[in-house]
Amino acid sequence: TQISPSISCQWEAVGPQTEAVPTNYTLFVKKGASKQGPTNSIQVDLELFPHFDSLDIWVVAQNDLGKEESEHLIKYAQHFVKTNPPSDVEVISEAAFPTSLVVNWSHPIIKVYVDLIYQIRFCQLRSHIWTYVPLEDTSRYIESFRLQNLQPYTDYVTQVRCKYSVKDYGYWSDWSKNATKRTPEDKPKSKPDLWKITTEGGINKRQIEFICKDPELSNGIIRRFNIKIRIKKDKSKNGSWESIQVNRSVPDFNRIQEEITRLKKIDLADEQSVYVIVTAINSVGASPWRLLIFDPKRNEPPVEKMEVRSHKGQLWLEWKPPNRTVSEYVVEWVSGGEIDWQRENGNTNGTVIKGDIKPFVCYNVSVYPIYSGRIGKPVHQQAYVEQGAPLQGPTVNLSGDPGRNSAVLVWEEIPLTARRGFITNYTIHWKNATGIFKTVPANTTSYTLTSLSHNTKYDIWINVSTVAGSYKGPNHSFTTLKYAPGEIEAIVVGASLGFLFIVLMTMLLCFYKKDVIKENFWPQIPNPGESTIGNWSPDYPLKAEAPRENCLSGISVLNVDMCDAKCVFDEDKASLPLKKDKYLSEEHSSGIGGSSCMSSPRQSVSDSDEGGDMADTTASTIQYSSVVAASSGYKGQNPSSLPQQSIFSRSESTQPLLDCEENQDTLVQEASRQCFQRQPCFTPNAGNESTTNGDGFNPLEMEQQEVLDFCPLEEDTEQTAPTECQSDEWISAPVSSYMPQLGGYRPQ
Repeated sequence: TQISPSISCQWEAVGPQTEAVPTNYTLFVKKGASKQGPTNSIQVDLELFPHFDSLDIWVVAQNDLGKEESEHLIKYAQHFVKTNPPSDVEVISEAAFPTSLVVNWSHPIIKVYVDLIYQIRFCQLRSHIWTYVPLEDTSRYIESFRLQNLQPYTDYVTQVRCKYSVKDYGYWSDWSKNATKRTPEDKPKSKPDLWKITTEGGINKRQIEFICKDPELSNGIIRRFNIKIRIKKDKSKNGSWESIQVNRSVPDFNRIQEEITRLKKIDLADEQSVYVIVTAINSVGASPWRLLIFDPKRNEPPVEKMEVRSHKGQLWLEWKPPNRTVSEYVVEWVSGGEIDWQRENGNTNGTVIKGDIKPFVCYNVSVYPIYSGRIGKPVHQQAYVEQGAPLQGPTVNLSGDPGRNSAVLVWEEIPLTARRGFITNYTIHWKNATGIFKTVPANTTSYTLTSLSHNTKYDIWINVSTVAGSYKGPNHSFTTLKYAPGEIEAIVVGASLGFLFIVLMTMLLCFYKKDVIKENFWPQIPNPGESTIGNWSPDYPLKAEAPRENCLSGISVLNVDMCDAKCVFDEDKASLPLKKDKYLSEEHSSGIGGSSCMSSPRQSVSDSDEGGDMADTTASTIQYSSVVAASSGYKGQNPSSLPQQSIFSRSESTQPLLDCEENQDTLVQEASRQCFQRQPCFTPNAGNESTTNGDGFNPLEMEQQEVLDFCPLEEDTEQTAPTECQSDEWISAPVSSYMPQLGGYRPQ
């Protein structure tokens, strides 16, 4: 209520100060009052404030080296007065005046002591930018003031201070406490901020959702939106307007923050366009309407060369305007499921995003040119206001099974929330005994490792990197195969095909060379019975005459043991000189391939002394002869005038007989042996009598003619044969004799 008699003075020390030489300060005030002390501030008690009187105030500094006096302050006593701030500051809102507030306060001291002037400042709530009321409007002794040109339905904070009214006198008091008040509502003064969200709704369809923010100058709480929609299907049909009213649920009318209201979802075909008109309504009235046209048929040009960069914690955009007049631009930024946008004037070519942009978050920034409400084609770009190291690394896996020397790695990109920046590259690490790494571009999500060792275990992991750092992903292990997939199958199939090829070629070769193979492995043994040797001899006709019956009836049988054979023939050698000569002569005169048709397959007893071992030394060459018929006459040394009727057939084969054939001939030979009982070619008699049968047939002459046809020397000497077996049927049939020779044909 009155001015205090105490004066507080402060000054600044000049020059160096030391504790060894302390300085004392003396404050002098007019009327001789003074007070000393070592500090640079002193409070002087004047007991009574000298109203409307001048005071002379100065300070003297003194120490052991000297003293110094400050300047003098000579002013009225009110000049040194600093009053308390105004009290009881109050702000009043009037519904009739939505753009003004009335501020009331109380004087801190009565005018008798100090004539005061005031200063007022205000700002919107949560803002630190103050607006000062000009001093010429408040430089008088007042207790209230009306603030004008305020925003309707806006909270304002107001402060007031005062000082001595004389210009350049006195000190301003401190600001009063905050007085906050909201201005009344008014009709919205700006258009609602209408926008859209486009999503694909299927083949040749899309879904449009219209969203809206409150008008920038909503001047109150927006309680509902009135919407008019018209869908234009084609040029001939414009469609009708559909009116929709969207009410807003406003649980708290004291909120100030902006909110996005979802208005309407519609489905459009590719050829359809939509027109939307929206107005915002509060408790006082409706806002101006805003038009938005979505027409995919019209390809409105986009902006050019858009660039987004980060600067001092903000995202700055620049672009080149299209070659058309643009009414405004819409700058949209999307992160995850959150979307926000702002509008810029059509004359600008750059801006800064004013929304709440967070660091380490990727934003998809788009710029849409608006042509009189019609949305143009956008341009997109991703951006970070600040980048950091990733929070996690990619998990690597194998695509399929590992191979023998290779493996295909695949991984997925880490989520956007974990990237915290643009991925610059991936570094693939794999090791068995030594570590190897490979750096791949950021757009790669697979890689094939090559030149791996077979049947080896590998550990792999991937590091993901940004400009601010990197992060290591989890490890994964795998073992390469010992054999490549299909390698064993290829070997088996190749070997099988090769074997099959060889088999087929062998079969084809056997098929085309079957005659040669048959000749080498299964030789064709000629049938002696079918031999045409008779055709070779010009001395004999093709058809042999039938032998006379009982031509062999006069043959005597002599049983000779193996041990006695040599003795018997030795005794008879002297008595048969002519016979041997005939034999040799007959052989030499055969003329059939250098051999006689009557040559024996064995040597006769008279030609060899080897006895029973003759069969063991038989040569590998085997010749076969077939006696078709015996000669009807005696063949002597001289050519006979009688025709020779015998036909001799000989096979030139040198192969051994088969068992079955050999057995068959053996049976025939055995039969012949049983009939002839190993008879020698002559029968010695005691009186050397010539024996003849009743027909005058001389057996000796027959013996000489046939020579040794029935005189092989066998080991079995025990058999005796009856003479009754010599039947006509047996003689008439040709007898085959297959016997080995030691030396082949006898020379002629």
